[in-house]
Amino acid sequence: MLATFLADQRKTLVLKCAGLEGEGEPIARRAAEPSTLSLLGLVRHLTDVERHWFGQVLAGRDDAGALYSSADDPDGDFDGATPDPSAVTDAWKAWHEAVDFAERYAAEAPDLDVSGHDSWRGHVSLRWVLIHMIEEYARHNGHADILRERIDGTRGL
Repeated sequence: MLATFLADQRKTLVLKCAGLEGEGEPIARRAAEPSTLSLLGLVRHLTDVERHWFGQVLAGRDDAGALYSSADDPDGDFDGATPDPSAVTDAWKAWHEAVDFAERYAAEAPDLDVSGHDSWRGHVSLRWVLIHMIEEYARHNGHADILRERIDGTRGL
């Protein structure tokens, strides 16, 4: 049930960006200065979040660090979202790879009590990560609703 709710939230993000994937400027358009919030920034941010929780924390992979943000540039996922069509394509590719890994990890886990350690949250289970990810996507999909309406008036995807 948790994996299904998370999959639905992931699909919502894709729907909010539908029709803009190959267009650099609209997907990277900023909401309003001084904010750097954009649909592309959300895709990049959620890629880093997927990689962190499933790749680093739960699977213990050293190669699953953030692609777009860092300790020196914590808002790099949003600030670096440029209207270059190749940046959009690359971000979607990275997001799909991160989601594919997360889905496989969750499907292959023996139970929801599989756990890992996060430097900020401490000991977390797969159950906790799935619930957190549902919340993370739901919050950011709300942002995506507003952004998409500002871009082209599309509502209720």
